[in-house]
Amino acid sequence: MNDEQHQPWHQVQEDLRQPAKELRAMIPEVLKAYGGLHHSAMATGEISTGTKELIALAVAVALKCDGCITSHARGAARAGVSRQAIAEALGVTILLTGGPGTVYGPRALEAFDEYERDYHPSDS
Repeated sequence: MNDEQHQPWHQVQEDLRQPAKELRAMIPEVLKAYGGLHHSAMATGEISTGTKELIALAVAVALKCDGCITSHARGAARAGVSRQAIAEALGVTILLTGGPGTVYGPRALEAFDEYERDYHPSDS
């Protein structure tokens, strides 16, 4: 999706649902293994799940992956990450990516805000 075709973040997630389901049916073991890796990598350990979601969101912005942005913005909201923490992580991403970070960083903040309203409606 290019920048001119912006969609609400819930719609990005919805648009990916059916193609992902079809691919999962074709290569179930690969995606089952990936799901296990995701679960293990994002589990709270020495680093909290919220911090891991910040890292993942920063990488998603650096990779310019809208599907990844929506997934990890949602995960960050679910984990109770603050909007300020999102902004600061995006600042580091902008530092390391330059111009693309200034485009995808605000997109990530917008995605977080959308999911934050779902998980913490009274805080928004």
